[in-house]
Amino acid sequence: MDKVDLKAQRRDLYAPPRGRFVDVEVPAMRFLAVDGTGSPVTSPRYAAAVEALFTASYAAKFASKRTHDRDYVVMPLEGLWWADDMRTFDTREKDLWSWRMLIRQPDWVTDEELDDAVAAARAKGADVDGKLHIEQLEEGRCFQTLHVGSYDDEGPTLRHLHDQLLRDEGLRENGLHHEIYLSDARRVTPDKLRTILRQPVAANTVS
Repeated sequence: MDKVDLKAQRRDLYAPPRGRFVDVEVPAMRFLAVDGTGSPVTSPRYAAAVEALFTASYAAKFASKRTHDRDYVVMPLEGLWWADDMRTFDTREKDLWSWRMLIRQPDWVTDEELDDAVAAARAKGADVDGKLHIEQLEEGRCFQTLHVGSYDDEGPTLRHLHDQLLRDEGLRENGLHHEIYLSDARRVTPDKLRTILRQPVAANTVS
């Protein structure tokens, strides 16, 4: 049985260049997701959310092998991030952050099979107050780049995007800040972490 790698099928979405932003069109995708608030470093809820997502995602993978005779690489963890005061991302006040953690699912895995995977995760106690769910995300046009290094060092790159690049291109933010974690932070030193930084954009209609 061949193992499908969805990242390899769309290298334009999962292998952006380091050091410069590129313009990509991101299609609609389905995810398993958990929403929450608090520091990704110290919050037990965040750790539980990540555990729940991987537990359910592997349940969906095994179901795909049984039902569809199709195997695939479980996709990396992703995150959407926001706050009531976005300046807290500059000041790194992580307890004030909100997040939606996600793992993309293959198109051929049905909603019913994903519901069963969620139920399997809940049966193992790997859920966050029953908030594990299916999420459809359609970001459309995005700017993205590869960041190599600590998450806390993303600031200058993001400021360049928001304060200069979008303004120069006549664009505005059109969705939440999106990160795709290509590295496992438990196994990679901070200076070698590889993270895709993605921002949905749209034409700025303000004259």
